[in-house]
Order: sequence, then structure tokens, then C-alpha cells
Amino acid sequence: MFTFVPKDEPPMTVAERQDLISRVDAALDEVRPHLAIDGGNIEVLNVSDEQIVQIKWLGACNGCSMTAMTMKAGVEQTLKSRLPQINGVVAVN
Repeated sequence: MFTFVPKDEPPMTVAERQDLISRVDAALDEVRPHLAIDGGNIEVLNVSDEQIVQIKWLGACNGCSMTAMTMKAGVEQTLKSRLPQINGVVAVN
């Protein structure tokens, strides 16, 4: 499902992680207007050393039955096209 970074790769530094989170957050600005139409939003919580983005659904998106489709067709596709190093996206809620 996900492609992981080999174990011999060093973990990201705090600065590298913050920079990547900022770039992910900026890329999600492309998706946010579509979520906002239905009263929802998305928050980036973290990016793991394996380049997996952890997000949290907000507003009407939290608990919505369409989040799985939105995750793959909207969020993950957008992030992977803008940031090819991203290996996947998971929601914590």
C-alpha cells in the first residue's frame, strides 16, 4: 500500500519536518475550498519519516461517509502530484 523509506535513511530533522508540513499544508489549500463548500476542512498533524501525512478532518468532514473517497481522489492525489516524495495519507479521525 505505502512505499517506505529504507531503515538506513536518517530520520528527518525538526526543521525538515516543519518545512515539509508547511509545504503539505500549502498544497492542501487547493483542496480546502471544495471541503469548505460542505462546511468542512482539513488539518495537517504530522508527516512521518516514511513520508506518510497524518491529517485530521474538521467540521462537517469529521464523520462524513465520503471522507474515504475524498482522501484518495482529492487529498492524496493532490499531495502526491505536488510533492512526489509523499507516500500516502492517513486520517487520525
